[in-house]
Amino acid sequence: MHAHIANLVGVILVAGALAQWLAWRFRVPAIVLLTIAGFVVGPLTGLLNPTDDFGELLEPLVQLAVAVILFEGGLNLHFHELGRAGSAVGRLIGVGLVVSFTLGSMLAHFAGGLSWPVACVFGAIIVVTGPTVIMPLLRQARLRARPASLLKWEGIVNDPLGAVLAVVVFEYFVLFENEGNVFDLGMTAVGSLGGAAALGWFAGVGLGACYRRGWVPEYLKGPMILTTVIATYAMGNLLLAEAGLLTVTTLGLAFGNANLPSIEELRRFKENITTILVSGLFIVLTANLDVALLRALDWRDALLIFAVIFVLRPVVVFIATLGTDLSWQERLLVGWIAPRGIVAAAVAGAFTARMLEAGFGDADKLLPLIFALIMSTVVLHGFSLPWMARRLGLASPRSDGLAIVGASPWSINLAGKLQELEVPVVVIDASWHRLRAARLAGIPIHFGQVVSESAEENLDLSAIGYFLAATDNDAYNAIVCTRFANEFNRSAVFQVPLPGGNGDERKALTATLRGQQVFAADALYEVLLQRYFEGWRFQKTRLTDEFDFQRYREKTADAQFATIIVRSSGGLVLNLARYKPVSGDTVINFLPAEK
Repeated sequence: MHAHIANLVGVILVAGALAQWLAWRFRVPAIVLLTIAGFVVGPLTGLLNPTDDFGELLEPLVQLAVAVILFEGGLNLHFHELGRAGSAVGRLIGVGLVVSFTLGSMLAHFAGGLSWPVACVFGAIIVVTGPTVIMPLLRQARLRARPASLLKWEGIVNDPLGAVLAVVVFEYFVLFENEGNVFDLGMTAVGSLGGAAALGWFAGVGLGACYRRGWVPEYLKGPMILTTVIATYAMGNLLLAEAGLLTVTTLGLAFGNANLPSIEELRRFKENITTILVSGLFIVLTANLDVALLRALDWRDALLIFAVIFVLRPVVVFIATLGTDLSWQERLLVGWIAPRGIVAAAVAGAFTARMLEAGFGDADKLLPLIFALIMSTVVLHGFSLPWMARRLGLASPRSDGLAIVGASPWSINLAGKLQELEVPVVVIDASWHRLRAARLAGIPIHFGQVVSESAEENLDLSAIGYFLAATDNDAYNAIVCTRFANEFNRSAVFQVPLPGGNGDERKALTATLRGQQVFAADALYEVLLQRYFEGWRFQKTRLTDEFDFQRYREKTADAQFATIIVRSSGGLVLNLARYKPVSGDTVINFLPAEK
């Protein structure tokens, strides 16, 4: 028995990892492939039957996983984003939640034919908009800062609120049937939610203070925060069922804004765990679906799903954002994008059994309807977001630009050549004087430290796909690469060669702390600067079938000294060891004037 469960866990993890990799490789929403994987290992092959395989452990394991996922979401909420989004965030979370619940419940009853109790629980669940789906979509679409902040804050904050709202609605109808005191239920819910939020906030502030004072060693910080998440989730649930979800979200919010020195490492730790949990949960919940119930969905159910996506969401956003300073493009985009995710599926799965036990016969439609909504929104919104954002001017049409950290004569010359080829580029430096030449040349700049909080708030990297650290300080270059490696992928962050590359190990940095090397090993910062003042410049040459890269190398003896390739299909190549230039590519090379 134990070996069987271990084998099933292995299957779930392998299937989840494979689905995530395929989603990254082919740029499709991961949740689509995870759902397909769940169908394959579940209803299609019968390899996994979560209810029978895990028994009574299934629901608490799902609840704990959802708690960790929501904590990670709260950890990624930054207060400075509220300044960009303005009052629209509060309106979407407050007014939007009420309007969405009210209209969603009415649609479920009148359009979907559900009884009022089941319709209201459905209306509460669809309030959530799935940060586990929103966050990958935002990274893929490279949305502008303000609409991205709106969607992120709404998704993360509304997730626990929707779950708690479903609990309150369920308890209301149970009490209503038994002639209980509804007023007492309302007061209990409000008090419990306030207590759950306060518990999470003070736990996050307290744990952050312990970390800041050095009371917790580095190797225990990750395990300690994971333990705190589970403990506070359990304590929050003692106040009110599912209130623990609100507790862990506020815990993440408080902890993530505590300005801890090690917060980025903890975020990566939690992100890795969350990726595994999201993958496993979607496969398990999909495998647990009854295919017969999905087949039983009729035209009224299809009408309900259609109305929720195409009518309810735009109306909710329109009402909630009245009087805000959002542009019509932002309101249109936010009014369309509302994919549901793992929390909606988990809450629906939990309440289906409870409502059936309470005597609400049509509750068996709840889980199939939510899954149909999840799949519909993920496919529609996931594939349309990048296109729609670009058409509305809320995302960069390209994502292959280069950020150059360090303004020097040769780096500004390089930026100018890239700009001539219409490659997005920005030069970043903390010296206004060094940026003067870039400003006069009309090259986009950012004045300030790239690793500062100010840059995190104000630096627009939506069109940037590569980072080049090109200052005269090798250690600072390594810090920049380490900072942006997780955000841009380590294969896309580069720095100018280190002196240690020439065999001087005293000046070398360990490989784990530096970015990839750009240019030849002897193209040091000082050498590049010296050659620039000797008359060397970056020059561009387009390759053809007749004049290929081999002939180009024969014409230029120093072809490999400092070379970047702008591919004809889009994208940059900063490491020629991994790419062979072809016809249509453009070579940008650092050459003496006579070449």
